[in-house]
Amino acid sequence: MHATRGVGHPDGLATPGRPGEHAGILALPLATVKDAAQTVGVGERLDELSAPRRELALAHPSGKLLCVACAHRCKLADGARGVCLVRTRRGDALTVPWGYTAGVAVDPIEKKPFFHFLPGARALSFGMLGCDLHCGYCQNWFTSQTLRDPDASRRTETVTPKQLVAVAVEQRCHVMTSTYNEPLITAEWAHDVFALAREAGLRTTFVSNGHATPEVLDYLAPVLDGCKVDLKAYSPATYRALGGKLESVLETIAGLLERGIWTEVVTLIVPGLNDSDDELAAIAAFLAGLSTDLPWHVTAFHPDYRMTDPPATPAATLVRAAELGRQAGLRFVYAGNLPGRLGELEDTRCPSCGATLLRRLGFTVLARRLGHEGRCPGCGTAIAGLWSLSGPAHAPARSAAPAVAPGA
Repeated sequence: MHATRGVGHPDGLATPGRPGEHAGILALPLATVKDAAQTVGVGERLDELSAPRRELALAHPSGKLLCVACAHRCKLADGARGVCLVRTRRGDALTVPWGYTAGVAVDPIEKKPFFHFLPGARALSFGMLGCDLHCGYCQNWFTSQTLRDPDASRRTETVTPKQLVAVAVEQRCHVMTSTYNEPLITAEWAHDVFALAREAGLRTTFVSNGHATPEVLDYLAPVLDGCKVDLKAYSPATYRALGGKLESVLETIAGLLERGIWTEVVTLIVPGLNDSDDELAAIAAFLAGLSTDLPWHVTAFHPDYRMTDPPATPAATLVRAAELGRQAGLRFVYAGNLPGRLGELEDTRCPSCGATLLRRLGFTVLARRLGHEGRCPGCGTAIAGLWSLSGPAHAPARSAAPAVAPGA
């Protein structure tokens, strides 16, 4: 059993990093509340922190440019902004967010959450501003709802990809994660950071709503190792109310697996919104139809932002959802946001012999029996995931019959 580890042993728990030349970047708060006076000029400020790019801009027969960073596929006349409000057409290119962060922190990889991707690793998490959805219960609304909500954050810090990667190395991180806002709408920035991160030997991940396009997945695939996708519901109507399309998210999950990008799925269970047996069973069936090795995290809602009426999700609801996932055939179902109240649902167990391979409490790995090779030490079963920087990655086994998306 591995109880501790140093930086040279990325199969266990990481040691803290040390302050370095670029440590000041970490001092930026993850979010700040701005008063009315601070909202003036935020759009202009973000326009200054941008760069002209063409990778995700396609010509449209109408003469407009088609932005394919997210599933809205906005058709933009010259000077027009997309639904996200941070991508703008200028001539034959898009001006896109580049060269700043709105928050930087070192987090355990389990916080994303990734449970099958370098357990115990330290992730340098960085975010920008904006989102293509407008969820009323967003827990990162300070950064995601800039330009929509006058109370959201506008604080930024200019930085280069080279500086961000230097921070990750100084802080002894093994992973860089684009998170806090929706990284798809800042894909060019993440691409540039991740390309340098890969050169430095780091792994790269997204924490995303999954409202993507095949084009943006193809663009990111060469530099993206892992993606956590929020599957918020299995109702097209619910997704329309949040500003997106369910079908696009389902296609993204399938597309990530097809491109060999490690994927874990999270469903935040909100009482009265998506907590019925029918809806949870449908989500589980869809995921199992792609791969029974696909980790599914069911997590607890707490009243936040503009959705303060529903009560917090009880532990019993998460246990019920996990059981529905197992009934659908999913081999790795986890429950989160209620540490210490969910028993073995925080742990990774061998699907063949039942042995506990990783024991967790919240975001902390308490004990580990899984070695570099990613096989159960008891029965030898290969456990899907990336378990060390040096060991093999075990891809999820694909299911024979793909799942069918619900009708509109």
